[in-house]
Amino acid sequence: MSRLPRGLFAHVQSYFTEYLPRQRGASVHTIRAYRDALTLLFKFVAEQRGRGVASLQLGDVEADTVMHFLDHIEAERSNTAATRNCRRAAIRGFFRHLLRNDLVHSQQYIRVLAIPAKKARQRPATYLEAEDARLIINMPDKRTCDGWRDYTLLLFLYNCGARVSEVAGLRWDDLQLAAPRQVRLRGKGKKERLLPLWPETANALHRLRGMSLGASGQCVFVNRHGQPLTRDGIAYVLTKHATTAAHDNPALLRKHITPHVMRHSCAVALLQSGTDVTVIRDYLGHASVATTDRYITTNLQLKRDAMQAFWKKAGIEPANAKPWKPKADLLAFRPARILAVLVSNRNLSGVRTSVPPRARRR
Repeated sequence: MSRLPRGLFAHVQSYFTEYLPRQRGASVHTIRAYRDALTLLFKFVAEQRGRGVASLQLGDVEADTVMHFLDHIEAERSNTAATRNCRRAAIRGFFRHLLRNDLVHSQQYIRVLAIPAKKARQRPATYLEAEDARLIINMPDKRTCDGWRDYTLLLFLYNCGARVSEVAGLRWDDLQLAAPRQVRLRGKGKKERLLPLWPETANALHRLRGMSLGASGQCVFVNRHGQPLTRDGIAYVLTKHATTAAHDNPALLRKHITPHVMRHSCAVALLQSGTDVTVIRDYLGHASVATTDRYITTNLQLKRDAMQAFWKKAGIEPANAKPWKPKADLLAFRPARILAVLVSNRNLSGVRTSVPPRARRR
């Protein structure tokens, strides 16, 4: 292949500095994920070619090589099929960018784009029932500043079903703590949504603001040094109090409770309350209702309720069916009289009856 006017890494630079942030408005987390996927790909290709990464050319990244890379990360790096598909999506995004900017080699790029996704088993979403979520939320010691911050943080996670990135970036000017109590969250793709706050959540935030003297524009959830809590910091707070709550409910030890589990728990609670799926989609900021439908397949209580409704609708059980209860005269019918009747019946039939000694004495 002849050397292109723009080499491989010139296209890489334009993809990450111009296309993703400026044209697509991709978040920092999306850009980081795509960067990591391409870094792994280029290192793999360089090892296969036996030369350094800096010397790679566009012709080195062919469809067969990309396929071998996807097999490699699944077999050698123990990536799941879902992770493999995420890496594939990042690679496809880059090759679509190449196709837009280099039509001369479009056939090479189209073959890469034609690599199919691998069928992955979708695991049920992990979530907490309302009583377990409340148990964890009430674990922090509200008498201390750190305890009140943790309590408010956990309550906010459950109230809003917010992503951990949305919570980490929450600022005081995003909140309206007076009626109508609400919060503005900035989600994926810089999409914004307004959510209502429980009075309990608004009151907790109001008190937290008084403790931290938070000014407009500053982050709501900060550490002891006044620095915003990171994603890992928020996860640590949740894990700490979930571990403490497990002393009261050991079943929590069997669950890996993360901030996203609180998001799942919010969604399931909304479903159990009878909220329409399209409303939950907007509440959580999902791009498609198909994502929200996952919670319907996860929640067993909804399936039990549906089964009970179906049972009643089918009319299999008699409408006037009542449990059997013995009458008073039957309850007064003593065992000795029952035995006498049995003996009488057997004698009438010509069968010799042997009566136990205790019965004869009675």
